[in-house]
Amino acid sequence: MEEGQIQEGPEPVEKASVEQLITQLVSLSSYVHQLYTQSHLLHLNVEGPLFLPIHKFLGKQYEAHIDQFDTLAEFIRSMDFLLPMCERGLLGAYKGFKHVKSYETRDGLTVYLKNLETCGFMAKDIQKVAKEVDAPDIENYLAELVGAMFKAAWFLKSTLRP
Repeated sequence: MEEGQIQEGPEPVEKASVEQLITQLVSLSSYVHQLYTQSHLLHLNVEGPLFLPIHKFLGKQYEAHIDQFDTLAEFIRSMDFLLPMCERGLLGAYKGFKHVKSYETRDGLTVYLKNLETCGFMAKDIQKVAKEVDAPDIENYLAELVGAMFKAAWFLKSTLRP
């Protein structure tokens, strides 16, 4: 700094907006809906010696995912915003979802496991935005969602280990 110059403070950080929160919630809703479809199809196609417990686990998972999707969608609607009107629009809200490319049970469950963890990290990031825009109901729900994603990931990791 040169003599006589006044040091300015740090650059102001732009505060998150409700619109940003909604955009992120729609993206998360898309992701959770894709988890629903993935877990449901894995549930139907799983084969092998662990069929019964994995089939049962995945049945609970896809039911949880559809409830999670519905809750996220209700938060969006309660703030007077709309969701995409069809599946194509919903899929377009999150395009980076990792898809299963094999009928091998281990391969499919590994992809699903990684997607669960990604969803948990997404929810953590969005939770920070919810806090910034003073949406404690959404913030609290996202904390629950983080816990559910990482708990399911733990169950799968423990199942897939030799």
